[in-house]
Parts: sequence; C-alpha cells; structure tokens
Amino acid sequence: MKTENQSKKIRVLLVDDHMIVRMGLSFAIGNQPDMEVVAQAVDGVEACDLYRVHRPDVVVLDLRMPKRNGVETIAALRREFGTVRVLALSSFTNGNEVATALAAGASGFLGKETEFDVLMDAIRRIHAGEQVVHDDAARRMASRLSSQLSARELEVLRLLGCGLKNKEISSELNLVESTVKVHLTSIFTKLGVADRTQAVLAGVKRGIIQIE
Repeated sequence: MKTENQSKKIRVLLVDDHMIVRMGLSFAIGNQPDMEVVAQAVDGVEACDLYRVHRPDVVVLDLRMPKRNGVETIAALRREFGTVRVLALSSFTNGNEVATALAAGASGFLGKETEFDVLMDAIRRIHAGEQVVHDDAARRMASRLSSQLSARELEVLRLLGCGLKNKEISSELNLVESTVKVHLTSIFTKLGVADRTQAVLAGVKRGIIQIE
C-alpha cells in the first residue's frame, strides 16, 4: 500500500535507446525524494505502449531513436492521450530541432549535457505546467525564428512590443495601415500565435525582441 508521500511523487517514463543514459537518468531521478521512474523504454513504439500502462506524469525522451523518433513519439502520444507533459533531450540543440520538438507538443527541451540538478528542476517545472527550454537552445530557436521573419516584420513586431497601434506603426514606418495588417497576419502565422499580445509574449520569450 502506497504512503501519502509516495503517491505524491512525480512519476517519470524514461525513453532512450542508450542503456547507459537510462541508467544515469534513473539513478539521478531515483535519488530525488519527490520523483520515481515508473518505466523505461528503448524506442518510441515501446514508449507509447508503456504510457498506456503506467500513465506517467512526465515523459523524458531522447529525440533521436530507432523505429520512431522523438518528434514522432511526441506527436503520437499527443494524438492518443491529449495533454502529455514531455521533456525532450538531445545532443543536437539546433534551432530547427528545438522548434520541431516544441511544435510537436513537447513541454520542454534540454541538451544532454545539462547538469542533473537543472534537469531535475525542469522535470518539476514541466510537471507544474511550465514550459522549459535550455538557454542555448532558446537562443538558437530565436535565431531561427528571426531569420524566418522579414526585416520589416521584425520592425513591426518591435513596435508592437512598444505598445503602438496599427495606425501608429504605419506612421512610424511610412506604410499604409492595410500593409501593417498584412505584416501582422504573417507574424502571427510564423510565430504560431493568435493575436498581438501573444505575438509580443512569444517574441520576448524567444529572444526576438526586448521590452524596456
């Protein structure tokens, strides 16, 4: 019979095709008073099977695995189970990989070189509903997203972050207001947001713009 303390532990599913990595993560998690590893999988297919059985609180998975890679696994888990909290790990923290993992539904992304205490904190934060991205990975993703936005779109987003309305932005950039609206629509699409406030928040969070 589980004690009250045990029942409150964060239940983690580890997914990595390298046994040494799983052993290290399992040892680190097992030493945390508020966490436990409930299952381990060697690939994405097994991860989905084990998720059905154990319904863990957080899934920690490698993005590069055989049979079904991490991004495909995240997407499969989301399709079948809806909201799934996943922390993606990878040795390759380029902007494309970060953005792809988050777009698939990952709650966080860390490099495999991340120290254990940072990783443990990330698991707790993701369990609490936060999104966690390693600083270096976030910078790379910001660089990638910045390159997707045109120079004019970056200007519009910057002015949006300063609180300017469409008419004020058009005056500042010597554009007709309808053109500003076209730029805003493009910005929303590229950032994956629905409105002005979300665009500014996404821009700040991803390091594209800064608000004084």
